[in-house]
Amino acid sequence: MFRSLIAFSLAAMATTALAGEPAPAAKGADEQRPKQLLLVSFDGAHDNRLWARSREIGQKANARFTYFLSCTTLIPRARAGDYKAPGIKAGRSNIGFAISTEEVGNRLDHIWKARSEGHEIASHTCGHFDGKDWTKADWLKEFEAFDRVLTNAWKDNGLADREPEGWADFVTQDITGFRAPYLSAPESLFLAEREHGFRYDASIVTHDPTLPVEKAGVARFGLPLIPEGPRERRIIAMDYNLFIRHSAGIDHPSKADEFAERSYQAFRSAFDRQYDGERIPLQIGLHFVEMNGGAYWTAMERLVTEVCPLPDVACVTYAEALDMLEGRTNPAAAPGAM
Repeated sequence: MFRSLIAFSLAAMATTALAGEPAPAAKGADEQRPKQLLLVSFDGAHDNRLWARSREIGQKANARFTYFLSCTTLIPRARAGDYKAPGIKAGRSNIGFAISTEEVGNRLDHIWKARSEGHEIASHTCGHFDGKDWTKADWLKEFEAFDRVLTNAWKDNGLADREPEGWADFVTQDITGFRAPYLSAPESLFLAEREHGFRYDASIVTHDPTLPVEKAGVARFGLPLIPEGPRERRIIAMDYNLFIRHSAGIDHPSKADEFAERSYQAFRSAFDRQYDGERIPLQIGLHFVEMNGGAYWTAMERLVTEVCPLPDVACVTYAEALDMLEGRTNPAAAPGAM
């Protein structure tokens, strides 16, 4: 039911605009160099098998991830009418709905366990609609729908007896970040994020890895364009974009090893460039979809298992990175950043 995520994203993500140039960071003495941060995130966070795999990778690699959760994955198809996106008929979603309450229960267990393991749950709204034309009020409506669905997820699925103590506080206090579907981020989004109380946004794209830029009370992280392939053409550091470049969005599992190696080399080169240089955090985004035979998950797993255990590397969540980077963030250093 999530195939439409790949199909619909092609046009929208292909036109994503750059949000600004990299923010330079001052070099200090070697002994004072900050840790190299690696931020790995997952959009959608639906497939329970990939929930289990990602948590296993995190435990093995000493890595903590950010999961940008889509809330329709907590609504069974039978109750699809409970959700209505701005300007869309009730019961519609670009990524479908859950198949059963059993599936939802397993997903909720993964969410709570991941949170307990130090991973971060953040918002990807609900139905994965392109909000480029949404008003501030539209975004706030979608944020409220996400909060309502997540807060009541156990009860609404007949699982109230399994709801963990502290779940409501988790929803209201721990979910502090957002990434827009299709990386579609109009100014109305940022205004709504500030009013809703989000600390950070992770929807923009930057030419190189850069420090987050705070504007109007919201820190803005940008996925970087990284060199990739024989000609080192830049591409958003995200699995979907690699999928489009490598195979035009058509699955070729027989080339999984080839695409995994290309992706790993791009990820590792981008990491080494920062590790050996300014130590600007590197961000890599994936989806809970195994494109091209899982090539991009394979590349990510190889990278994190190699670098995250290093003593001067920290593979952390966006929320953790925001705290760790507080002293380094300089809004004036990124002219043109949104």
